[in-house]
Amino acid sequence: VQLQASGGGLVQAGDSLRLSCADSGRTLSTYVMGWFRQAPGKEREFVAAISRSGGTTLYADSVKGRFTISRDNAEKTVFLQMNSLEPEDTAVYYCAADKGWSIGSEAGRFDYWGQGTLVTVSS
Repeated sequence: VQLQASGGGLVQAGDSLRLSCADSGRTLSTYVMGWFRQAPGKEREFVAAISRSGGTTLYADSVKGRFTISRDNAEKTVFLQMNSLEPEDTAVYYCAADKGWSIGSEAGRFDYWGQGTLVTVSS
């Protein structure tokens, strides 16, 4: 699995961004996928996760109702649609793949990590 995250940038509060995470391999559909973020001076935190089929999703309370995780297994890509962005959402966002079957928020359950993409939200 080789994950490549993209789509970050500089936006204003209230704007939207869509992050993408592409897998250069052929097995994205066999992983639970997740997004995490790490703000300057803070620890990495869970953002969202999606089951292998896409039928189950999980969100951090801080992004619930604003962010949507989705996946296109045929295109080997996972998305994070981020709406109503706030300055507190500023962070490097990472996608990750979990070989397990169940969905969860713990970073330790994820086996593969992509490089991050920076999201900066100005007030």
